[in-house]
Amino acid sequence: MFLLSRIFLFLTKSADQRDRERDDAYLAEATDIYDLEYRMKKLDKRATVRHPSWMSH
Repeated sequence: MFLLSRIFLFLTKSADQRDRERDDAYLAEATDIYDLEYRMKKLDKRATVRHPSWMSH
């Protein structure tokens, strides 16, 4: 039953929602301000790799 509910939640959320929740959880695991800053930069770098500037707007 647990697996069924997880599958249902997975199918009802958009990819953007899942990505945002995963990123928020990743940032919440930071141990101090320096770790948080490192994680934020890492996420920013990943976002620029996914979406090159010539593809925006």
